[in-house]
Amino acid sequence: MIKHALILMGEYFMFLGKVFSRPEKWKVFFKKLLDEMYTMGIGSLPIVLVVAVVMGAVVTLQTGMQIESNWVPKWTVGFTARTSIIMEFCPTIMSLLLIGNLGSRITAEIGGMRVTEQIDALDVMGINSSSFLVLPKIVALLVVNPTLIILSMFCALGGGYIVSLLSPVVAPHDYVDGITSFFRMYDVYYSLIKTFVFAFVIGSVASFHGYKIEGGALELGKASTDAVVASSFIVLILNLVITQIML
Repeated sequence: MIKHALILMGEYFMFLGKVFSRPEKWKVFFKKLLDEMYTMGIGSLPIVLVVAVVMGAVVTLQTGMQIESNWVPKWTVGFTARTSIIMEFCPTIMSLLLIGNLGSRITAEIGGMRVTEQIDALDVMGINSSSFLVLPKIVALLVVNPTLIILSMFCALGGGYIVSLLSPVVAPHDYVDGITSFFRMYDVYYSLIKTFVFAFVIGSVASFHGYKIEGGALELGKASTDAVVASSFIVLILNLVITQIML
């Protein structure tokens, strides 16, 4: 099993070496990049925003229910909810959500081209199929993923404010005081660094599993599952490593 993992890792890095090469036609690259950004961004926006609002509401509600002591300032609920949302829930949970949404789509798209021999046709024409198909997707994710995460942070904090209006766990003015107290820009930088790393993992791992498919439709379904599982595992491990290094 260790030997298989090392072989797979070697194939992955060799694949990345082919992907990160100079595009043959920049005009075609930028056109594909804009198409990928539009498809990934607009397609993922509704589910990301809805999940963010609900997640922010739940985090605020649970935090308020746990902090019942009169010795603890009321604004602590907003402060704790903001810190949890910005530093962990939005960058990590949303990235895991995007793995299922975008990662599986990327694997299915590239795997479908492999099964129907479209990638072989590109190779025969002398085109670097790895760079042509995968590089725009990775770059698009590096732009789209942080944008979606930033929007989700605002929506999650808004979900917490909705809870403060509808629930007695915290007053609206105490919640606002909490989310604005002791704010550190470093927390946002930390979250965005994680988001960029996670975006690269989602794009590269999903593309790799789709690109190396051998077989038919059954292998395509298995590759999509493997890509989601592998990406999720790598994201969780990197989340621990980045947290240990930066915090």
